[in-house]
Amino acid sequence: MSLSLILNGTPRALDVEPGARLRDALRRAGLSSVRDGCDSEGSCGACAVLVDDRLVNSCLLRVGQVEGRRVTTVEGISRHRELSALQSAFIDTGVVQCGYCTPAMLLAAHDLLGRVERPSREDVTDAFSGVFCRCTGYEQLYEAIELAGTRRADQPDAAPSAPEFRPDLRHVGTLRRKVDGPLLARGGRAFVDDMVEPGACHLAILRSPHAHAYVTRLDVSAAEALPGVLLVITHHNCPDLHYTQAGQGFPEPSPYDTRMFGQKVRYVGDRVAGVVAETLELAHEALGLIEIEYEVLEPVLSIEAAAAEGAPIVHQSAVEYVSGGPDHVDNSAADPRDGKVVYQFPIHGDPLRNVAAYVDGGIGDTEVGFAEAEVILEREYEAAQVQCTPLEPHVCYAFLDGDRLIVHASTQVPWHVRRVVARLLGVPQNRVRIIKARNGGAFGAKQDILTEDVTAWATWMTGRPVLHRFTREEEFITSRTRHPMKVKVRLGAKKDGRLTAMTMDLAANTGPNGEHCLTVPMNACSKSLPLFLCDNVHFTVTTYYSNIPPAGAYQGYGAPQGNFAVQLAAAELADELGLDLLDFLNLNRVEEGSMLEILRCLGEGREGIPQEVYSCGLGRALDQGAADIAWGEPVDSDDPDVCIGKGVTMVQQGSGLPGLDSANAALLMNGDGTFILLSGGTDLGTGLDTVSIKMAAEVLLTRMEDIAIVAADTDVTPFDTGAYASSGTYFSGGASKAAAEDMKRQVLEVAAELLGEPQDDLELVFPMEVRGKTASVSFRDIAQFTQSGVGRGQLVATGSFKTDKASIPYGAHFCQLAVNTRTGHVDLQKYYALQDCGTPINPELALGQIYGGVLRTIGHALSEEMVLDETGRCVNANLRDYAVPRIGDLPDDFRAVLVETTDPYGPYGCKSIAEMSCNGAAPVIAAAIHDACGVWIRSWPFTPEKVLRALGKL
Repeated sequence: MSLSLILNGTPRALDVEPGARLRDALRRAGLSSVRDGCDSEGSCGACAVLVDDRLVNSCLLRVGQVEGRRVTTVEGISRHRELSALQSAFIDTGVVQCGYCTPAMLLAAHDLLGRVERPSREDVTDAFSGVFCRCTGYEQLYEAIELAGTRRADQPDAAPSAPEFRPDLRHVGTLRRKVDGPLLARGGRAFVDDMVEPGACHLAILRSPHAHAYVTRLDVSAAEALPGVLLVITHHNCPDLHYTQAGQGFPEPSPYDTRMFGQKVRYVGDRVAGVVAETLELAHEALGLIEIEYEVLEPVLSIEAAAAEGAPIVHQSAVEYVSGGPDHVDNSAADPRDGKVVYQFPIHGDPLRNVAAYVDGGIGDTEVGFAEAEVILEREYEAAQVQCTPLEPHVCYAFLDGDRLIVHASTQVPWHVRRVVARLLGVPQNRVRIIKARNGGAFGAKQDILTEDVTAWATWMTGRPVLHRFTREEEFITSRTRHPMKVKVRLGAKKDGRLTAMTMDLAANTGPNGEHCLTVPMNACSKSLPLFLCDNVHFTVTTYYSNIPPAGAYQGYGAPQGNFAVQLAAAELADELGLDLLDFLNLNRVEEGSMLEILRCLGEGREGIPQEVYSCGLGRALDQGAADIAWGEPVDSDDPDVCIGKGVTMVQQGSGLPGLDSANAALLMNGDGTFILLSGGTDLGTGLDTVSIKMAAEVLLTRMEDIAIVAADTDVTPFDTGAYASSGTYFSGGASKAAAEDMKRQVLEVAAELLGEPQDDLELVFPMEVRGKTASVSFRDIAQFTQSGVGRGQLVATGSFKTDKASIPYGAHFCQLAVNTRTGHVDLQKYYALQDCGTPINPELALGQIYGGVLRTIGHALSEEMVLDETGRCVNANLRDYAVPRIGDLPDDFRAVLVETTDPYGPYGCKSIAEMSCNGAAPVIAAAIHDACGVWIRSWPFTPEKVLRALGKL
């Protein structure tokens, strides 16, 4: 049928299917800004458009409902490539991060400003209540709306309020537009879905309804006979290889315990079969024709169940070691249907006891330390399973170019994807090209290879382009989640508060496979214990296999769970000693010049590296935060049912993995003296591309627009370990800076030749000029000379960055909250996150990263939890029932503060910023709840029921 409407101000007639959703019709019409994050539930708002100037979710409208009406998408709110005042304000205030929900937010803002000239904070909150954003933390939206209004009214050059740093530098530390901000604010083609060509086939997966079972019968003949079905993949015809889906450096510390399709299924949602068909509808129809029978086994759903004597065995598999294993492995009890568990090196797993990994270590002598203690406290803390919920689900599109496989993937780790895919296909890596598209949110979940493996195989086998996209339910049940953990902490101290001993006994639930089963729980120790200076420290980590939805990487990577336990134990100890918590932290905390010997025991499957703390803004963060929140001054409530309390906690993270990570970049000079930067780094919306260009432009004294960037394409750009472990700014940015320094050296060499002056007499001058004592030469002239027949050839520079030095970011989080002792509701009145990231390279984006990380983990602390029934099925696997925080859940007073330090090893003194922001919400809120009403809640989320139970009212 033909649909007539006025689309972005122009009369259009679209060919549509009767009854089609408006969202789908608009995307087929080429409007890439209209997106899908909730499978047409209407719960995310990513598909929002204006219909007759009213904001609506286009997934809930049928095409017939807009016949003859005005429909506006973000492509219609500015003219051609010119940015509107609203789009510019969003970019300039740091609101544009991953960009997946940016078009919907811009339309909500456009609608609001069309109705209210100067909106109040309440107006903004109401206007954005229907748009879900997991990245930004929403707070900077308020400034963006105000700035846009000011620019529209009478001050077109009004500037955002973010602070600037390093006045001695031109770009680094200053407010500069995110280089991909205009593309994302226009809703341009940036994501995997936007790259799919017409006629692509679709891959759909038949998933197990059982948490633990063997497939005993599988008949796919009817599915294969369905016209339009190209391939059905099962454990009978998939690659007979075991691998890990964890995108980690090789050799991986995660066990190879996954087969593309296995005869044993280990969680509700595990792969049973895959269908490749001409359309998605045909693929799902074929799935329904597959006949399957199971031998259902008892599921293992908790740490206690996994560790119990005689527990069902999740991996009754043959165990193999590639390196360093025992002389003999007894596999007599292995069941061939379970496959293998292959360890690249020992991580002390014992699958027949459901142990995926085990490690212990420490410094000093804790027995001596506890004997010296005058007070000993022992507590156990628990962290629930929570979901990353990126707005864009996992998605992959693959096709063949001759005999080479090309994969567009929403991934954090393109080189790890290439390595795993090439091994599965049995081809060298030069036959596989991975192109990292923009990620519509990642947060660690896209560090793992969850769609790329089977999509690549489907394309390789059929020769056809194939698209594979998770549904929102699949994103919940088969993506990656935060590891549930139980952590016992024992602290010994003198009566004055000085710590004498610390132990941490951590049990983690990794789910059905061992992705990150060693490194996440170890990170829970390595990012919490070193915050305290104590001579006697010991830890144990035991990670168990189970049949819950898979756990893996999630921003913070174990540190939120570990820090919750250690920091809350410290708060409880301070309370028992009768000491002010802030005083206790200051008495025992790490400081500049400290030597962290404990890190020797906390490597990724090998001995770690002790580190000296070269820069530390923790003391300043604690002092400033205490002053801002009026620490020590009680706040009275005018409601007898409401108690008000305050909390404080310390946080830290890392800046990549010293001794393990590496990054590389290359820089090409063009014929006009401009540059193309080839960066291996993967920007997830964090602003890494902007960081890399800033660093190169700073070295070369160019404008940022004189450097274009191509990033994370395995055919074009050099190797980078990937966007995880807070490595981006430090490692990938450092590589770009190194490449620029190499280019500077070459430019000066050529200039010396052209000017006939010693190189030591030359200097770079902004913009793009080399000046000597008697003359000067432009970069353009240098480029033309080198690329002429008498020159040395195009200038191509390379740079790499690796280090064994840790530039550790630190921070302090404070909050004030009100507890309603009648309802158990917790209301966050104030939340201040003060963080030391060295030199903030992109200040406005750094603030946005803090707001986003804090709000995500406020959700974990107060409302988020994956709820499983007794069979292992997640009963809240959608964005309606899973309680992610929205704009209405912000603290009343929400502040992110950048505490500047200068790190001697970070490029331009930088450290990481984003991941650390996830580590404070749980302990600071728990401490404030105790300060308010006198109860300790030792498991998150801190639901009203738990509060009332702790108060003795349930």
